[in-house]
Amino acid sequence: MGTDLHELLRSLRVWDPEVTELPAFDPGSAPDDPVTLFARWFTEVVAAGEREPHTMTLATSDEDGLPDARIVMLHGADGEGWSFATHATSRKGRQLAARPYAALTFYWPVLGRQVRVRGPVSVAPPSEAQRDLRVRSTGALAAALTGRQSEVLGSLEELARASEAAWEQARQEPAAESPTWTLYRLRPDAVEFFQGDERRRHVRLSYRWAAGAWGRELLWP
Repeated sequence: MGTDLHELLRSLRVWDPEVTELPAFDPGSAPDDPVTLFARWFTEVVAAGEREPHTMTLATSDEDGLPDARIVMLHGADGEGWSFATHATSRKGRQLAARPYAALTFYWPVLGRQVRVRGPVSVAPPSEAQRDLRVRSTGALAAALTGRQSEVLGSLEELARASEAAWEQARQEPAAESPTWTLYRLRPDAVEFFQGDERRRHVRLSYRWAAGAWGRELLWP
């Protein structure tokens, strides 16, 4: 028999000091808006060597209110909100159409940091979605052109044929459009910044949008 899962779990460490630094975080010096702090933290985790810091968990709910989650890629964060893209016909696209509200979670273990973002989601104009797609890699364009995301797949051979055709089109037509490719923006009403502490005195700073301004409060860890 292989290693018992529970034994393996007990053997693992969180924030191993050999690979993780837990910097101090003074919430009193935090900026007035969460986008500025997010950009600062993002820059710092990139400098610290975090791998794929732009990946995040996107949580949605279906027509019945049941939760769903998956990893997607951040396409931008500014005063308009946190942006990501997918096919409108995909499972998450259909869920966002039915319930346009979502949550994002970033986890950056290299500095023991986590950021949670929650709020309503809107659809950007189609021209912006296609412009966003054109600046991405050939592989990203090929994946978008392959389409049919979340549909039942008959075989891996079927996927290989469709993918090869999409790659060829992406190479020959770098400005090709994918009609269902959609850019979404999550405009937050709540953003939380979590900084881990080796003595478990974790700092949690919560931003909440109310009455046209951001308010801040600390949360127990």
